[in-house]
Amino acid sequence: QVQLVESGGGLVQAGGSLRLSCAASGRTLSSYHMGWFRQAPGKEREFVAAINWSGDSTYYADSVKGRFTISRGSARNTVYLQMNSLKLEDTAVYHCAAARTSRDWVYRSWDEYNFWGQGTQVTVSS
Repeated sequence: QVQLVESGGGLVQAGGSLRLSCAASGRTLSSYHMGWFRQAPGKEREFVAAINWSGDSTYYADSVKGRFTISRGSARNTVYLQMNSLKLEDTAVYHCAAARTSRDWVYRSWDEYNFWGQGTQVTVSS
């Protein structure tokens, strides 16, 4: 089984930046599409960003486009989410997820992903 561990969350002031990391425990993620999702209290799980297995295609929710950047490390076993210009509404638990590669990848749909990390809390303060 793929095991994913997120890190990098914390408390940050609005307008600040954080970089989240998602690492496979002793495994490579090179065969998987990767996504970031978040869930805030009282809200549905929300797609944030995704990157395909090769790292040459990225996708973003409209709410984070232009502020967040998803990338893969050179070893392909780590995925990052660089978050800039953070807003109060970005406060949520952020999860990374891995999807087995397939055609017709619905990157915005949480049920497309097979493995999930435990989540890391991001809190943006005013």
